[in-house]
Amino acid sequence: MANLKRVSAAGPKPNTTVAFDVPRGACDAHVHVVGQPEEFPMSPERDYTPPAATADDLVEMLKFLSIERAVIVTPTIYGNDNSVTLAAIEKLGRDRARGVALVDKATSSERLDSMMKGGITGMRLFLGGAGVFRPAAAAKHLQTAIDLANVRGWHLDISAPPDVVAALAPQLAACPVPLVLDYFGWVAGGVQQPGFEAVLSLVKSGRAYVKLAEPYRLSKKAPDYGDLIPVVRALLAANPDRLLWGSGWPHVDSTPVAGRSNTDLAPNLPVDTGHLLNLFARWVPDAEIRRTILVENPARLYGF
Repeated sequence: MANLKRVSAAGPKPNTTVAFDVPRGACDAHVHVVGQPEEFPMSPERDYTPPAATADDLVEMLKFLSIERAVIVTPTIYGNDNSVTLAAIEKLGRDRARGVALVDKATSSERLDSMMKGGITGMRLFLGGAGVFRPAAAAKHLQTAIDLANVRGWHLDISAPPDVVAALAPQLAACPVPLVLDYFGWVAGGVQQPGFEAVLSLVKSGRAYVKLAEPYRLSKKAPDYGDLIPVVRALLAANPDRLLWGSGWPHVDSTPVAGRSNTDLAPNLPVDTGHLLNLFARWVPDAEIRRTILVENPARLYGF
C-alpha cells in the first residue's frame, strides 16, 4: 500500500439533478464503498485499485439524489474482508443501510454470524462469468452458498450470464433463499440471448429478483443505453415485484488495461449517477411501479 496516496472525496458526484419525485424510502440497491487504503487495506491479490469512495461520499451522493437507503456490496478488491462495508453500514445507520458480503472457505461461522449482526443480509456469488463453465462445480458452489445463506435468512446475490442461469435453473428454482441476479441478469445480447427465458421464468415465478444496475457494464449505446430498453420491458412484463434499481456508484473500472498493474490507480468510469436515475424514470414511467421498485421491493428483500 506504500504506493497509494490518500485520496479524499474521490467518489464521483452526480452532475444531473433528478427530474422526478423520488418516493420516500427509495433505495439504491447496488453501491460500493472504497475506504482510504491505510484504514481498509485491499487484498494483494486484487485485480485493480480504485480511488477511495468513502461512506461520507456515499451519504452526499444519496442526499443529492433524494435517496434514503442503500445496499452496500463489498467490492472484490477486499477479498473476503467485509470491514469496509460493515463500517459504512454503521456510518449510515441500520435504518438506512444493508450489506452484501463476499465470503469464501476461510470465512468462519462465527464471522458470518457477526456480519449478520452488523447489517449483512446477503452474500455475493460469482458463477461462470469467465473461463470454462463447469456445471457440476458451479452446482456444488451454489449449494454451499445456499446452505450458508439459509441458516441465516440471507439472500444470494448472483453474478452469472443467462446461459449459466439456464444450466442451473432447476437448482435455482428450488432454492429456499431469495435470489438476486445482478446487472439486468447479465443480458448483454438482448432479449434473444440464450438463457434469457430462464431469467424471465425465475422472475415471473417470484423466485428471483433482478437488479436494474450498472447498464454501462452491458450496453454498447452509452449514455442512454437504449439497447437495454427491450430487456427492461421484458422484465417489467414478467414481474415488477421482483425488480430492484441500483446505481453501481462509484462506478469502478475493473477492466484490464495494458501496462496498468493491479496496484496502479484505476480511475472510476465517468458515469453520472443522476443521469442513471433519470433514465430509470424514463424506462419506468408509471410512478406506482417506480415506487414498487425503489421502495417496496428492497424493503421486503433487505428488511428495511
